[in-house]
Amino acid sequence: MLLLAWLVALLRGPVVPGYEVATGPLVQQVVGTGRVVAPSRVQVGAEIAGLVLERRVTDGDRVEPGDVLVVLRAADLEARRDEARAALETLRETERPDAQARLQQARAELAQAEREAARRSELGDRQLVSRESVEQATQAVVAARAAARQAELAVASLDGGAREAQARERLRAAEAELARSVIRATVAGTVLTRDVEPGDTVNPGDLLLEIARDAPGEILVPLDEKNLTRLAVGQDATCIADAFPARPFAAKVHHIAPGIDPSRGTVDVRLRLDPEADFVRQDMTVTATILTGRRDAALAVPNDALLDARDGSDQATVLRVRGGRVQRTPVRLGLRGLAMSEVLEGLQAGDHVVAAGALEPGSLPADGSRVRIEGQPAPDPGASTRGELPVSFD
Repeated sequence: MLLLAWLVALLRGPVVPGYEVATGPLVQQVVGTGRVVAPSRVQVGAEIAGLVLERRVTDGDRVEPGDVLVVLRAADLEARRDEARAALETLRETERPDAQARLQQARAELAQAEREAARRSELGDRQLVSRESVEQATQAVVAARAAARQAELAVASLDGGAREAQARERLRAAEAELARSVIRATVAGTVLTRDVEPGDTVNPGDLLLEIARDAPGEILVPLDEKNLTRLAVGQDATCIADAFPARPFAAKVHHIAPGIDPSRGTVDVRLRLDPEADFVRQDMTVTATILTGRRDAALAVPNDALLDARDGSDQATVLRVRGGRVQRTPVRLGLRGLAMSEVLEGLQAGDHVVAAGALEPGSLPADGSRVRIEGQPAPDPGASTRGELPVSFD
């Protein structure tokens, strides 16, 4: 009896682990690690030299456009403003009345010259005065008229004219220059860093503060370039911050860099945060799982049943078992998961394949040999992912 049992077992072949090919849901995902970044950071700098009198904000403060951030003392600009203001007041209160008085006097002298010229002209017609005297009176009228015109122009230049306009412009320029000593926020956002304290002396161009401009938050994730063909703008992602591991939040692929980082072989992907994730902070470390593909009903096999499956290729080989014999069968793959892969061609539901990954390389059954499949539980195809080692910033 033992001999008969041995002969039967020999004819049926050895027992090897394997799987039954089945149809079920399958997802493909890419996993990476990145950091929360602000879409726009505004660097607030000094436009003038001065001594810092006040710093009215600190790290983490919210600011709105127009809020005072830093106040500088600029004595030279204050003196220039006061000088321009005094010059305008002098023009209005002293020079203008003086010019108006000179205009009145010039007009009176013109009227007197015209009367004298008319009298001498009448006397000249009666030959009671010389022609030279009449000509002198006429010339006096011309001179008086020119003086009156000059006085009118002087008043016009002071009374809302060129000189007053110039004085107002000098005052406006001095006030605008002085206004630079009060540094205000130009955007709404959150103060990230402060690089100045009261008592510091600053020069034009010195960095005082950095503000993260209000905008939907983003996560910058560098992913291995081999994943580039799987990525697309608009794909959903699930993120977990290291600081809040129990609070996953949603994100969406917003931008994929057009180039590859040659030093690391990575492509930068930006994820737009769900606004409800208000607990996320700048520069937090975040692990992102991006959903790059999904099939509700995919014919899938475990990855350890695949032979010659190269990354980036859709071709592989399986050891299919039919009628108790091994058939080396080429297959074409679709979605590739970490545990399961979709088979587009080469197999059908109900086929059995050898779990080649569970066998030693030299113990794989030869094509056409007899084997018996010992069924193995297949990984959950709905939970399988196409993962990678997280890529961290230097």
